[in-house]
Order: sequence, then C-alpha cells, then structure tokens
Amino acid sequence: MPKLEVYTTINADLITCFNLSRNIDFHKASMADSNERAVAGKTSGLIELNEWVTWEATHFGVKQKLTSKITEFKSPTYFADEMVSGAFKSFKHEHHFKVENNKTLMTDVFTYQSPFGILGKLADVLFLKRYMINLLTTRNRFLKTKAEEIHQNS
Repeated sequence: MPKLEVYTTINADLITCFNLSRNIDFHKASMADSNERAVAGKTSGLIELNEWVTWEATHFGVKQKLTSKITEFKSPTYFADEMVSGAFKSFKHEHHFKVENNKTLMTDVFTYQSPFGILGKLADVLFLKRYMINLLTTRNRFLKTKAEEIHQNS
C-alpha cells in the first residue's frame, strides 16, 4: 500500500492554512484543471468531523466520482478524510499542521490501495504514485499562494 508524504512550508498562520485546507470552495478552485466539483454532501464552506462530500472530476480522461468523509478532526492541527466510495480500493488522506519558525508546516500523508490487484500495483509503479504526488503538490502550491496572500493583507 503506497504511502505518500508531501511537505509544504507556508508563511502564514496555522488557522488560515488549516481552514483553507478543509474549505470545499477553495478545494474546487485549486483543482480547476480536473474540473473538480462537489456534487453531494457538504458542497460548500468548511467541512467538519463526520461530514462527507462527493466529488466529480476528470482524471486520466475519465469522469469519476469519489466520496470521502472526515473521520478524524483536531482543530487546528490535524484532520483526516477517508474514501467511502470511488476509484481507489481505499485511501486515507491525513492533513497535519504545525508551527515551525513562525511559519506553518503542512504535511500531507496519503495512503492508498489501488483496485485491480497486480494491475493496480503495476499502475502505482508506472504512473499513479507520481500522478498523486503531482496532484497534492499542485494543490499545496495553490494553498500556499492563497494563505500567504491572506497573511500579507492582514
């Protein structure tokens, strides 16, 4: 089961970073390249413990739906979302936040299991792992830019 870790240092306060990371509207904006939109459950605003959202997006040229639920929540330092249904066999996305040198260190830990047995494992090696890291990195770059903009204007 692949485990990806992405670290992002942000020159903004912890609460801003935490709230942007769980903001449905912000997530839609950060994933515009895949036409991601919330179609069911919590579709706007800040998602909370035990709330869920169904996303519709295009990945690898295929329109897909994925439902995830917030299963753990400790404001403003941690939350986790887990797949309820979707293209993966399973996934858990942990979001960690801590203050380090007057900046926020945001750590994403994404653990997933691909479907289709050995073919899924082959896809992990050939492209899926790299694709997921790029997706997380792109989203985090977008979040960093927005959080630092908010920080500068406050």
